[in-house]
Amino acid sequence: MSKDNRNPSVEIQEHLRQFMRWVDPSNGNPNTEPLWEFIRDIGIMRLNIKNMGYDIARHLGSSRMSDIPAAPPRANLGWRASTQADIESDWAAYWCNELQVRPLYHRKLWELSYVLHCLWYHGKIAPGMRGLGFGCGEEPIPSYLASKGVDVVATDLPPDHVDAVNWRNTAQHTDNLEKICQPNLVTRADFDRHVSLEYVDMNAIPESLRDFDFCWSVCAFEHIGSIEKGLQFILNSMSTLKKGGVSIHTTEFNFQNGPTIDNWPSVLFQQKHFEDLANRLRQAGHRCEPITFNIGEDMLDRFIDIPPWEWNKAETPSSMNKIGECPAHIKLSIDGLPCTCYGLVVEKG
Repeated sequence: MSKDNRNPSVEIQEHLRQFMRWVDPSNGNPNTEPLWEFIRDIGIMRLNIKNMGYDIARHLGSSRMSDIPAAPPRANLGWRASTQADIESDWAAYWCNELQVRPLYHRKLWELSYVLHCLWYHGKIAPGMRGLGFGCGEEPIPSYLASKGVDVVATDLPPDHVDAVNWRNTAQHTDNLEKICQPNLVTRADFDRHVSLEYVDMNAIPESLRDFDFCWSVCAFEHIGSIEKGLQFILNSMSTLKKGGVSIHTTEFNFQNGPTIDNWPSVLFQQKHFEDLANRLRQAGHRCEPITFNIGEDMLDRFIDIPPWEWNKAETPSSMNKIGECPAHIKLSIDGLPCTCYGLVVEKG
């Protein structure tokens, strides 16, 4: 990697090593004063960056979000990364309204809108359709689909799985149907009629889950152990579908070439991994939607959000308490690597 394209976290580590090489000649101890001068304002700089980025998002959101269309446009989204333009689009406005949420520049809303639009585009949101959700957590998609007469099997890790506790702590795991039901989207009677829950390890999809019209997951298959396991999951998910069924998924996308994260609780896919996956799917006889890797060129596509994602109000100035109401969270830093969401759609051949 050239010096100009270095990972910022690598450069910081080099600076820190340089500081720690500085010693007091009188006693050989590290000279910590230069180190302190370097790091003392990092918290303030992070606060400034997030404040300015979120203020830009609030300003843009008040003027650039689309009006809610009467019906979603016939847009074939294909394989794509989340962008500012997508969030400002008619299709995102429509599906956010269907979910009864205000459009924000947030990648999670992009993911939910992307999955629902792809299902609708392929004619899968209709009474009598059968859908299978992987790693559903407490997301609203099962409730919304049930309100449209779609039969849904929502799945998640078994409650006693070693990883389930961490996901429960962040409302990303469900161990009962009460957590899935969202009464603002569906009546309890329709929910009970159309939604069931099963515990499934995504690395070992049971053979009992077959003949669905579609399956989906939202930011789940990057958490099953490795990049290869994630790619294999997508291939395996095709076995749950009828011919002509669609498999729709979103995940993390490290959009820089170079280092990435693998063999870890959260892995980061790159363009080469998606291209490899598309080739493997085609070789298996399936049809991939058009594939693009455009990450956008608008202002918020160039803003990379940084941790923390939730501010501790007790330790934050009162003027910052509303910072989370309109986050600019399309692109973000994950372990120092610039990432966004990526969606893919595959039709079973």
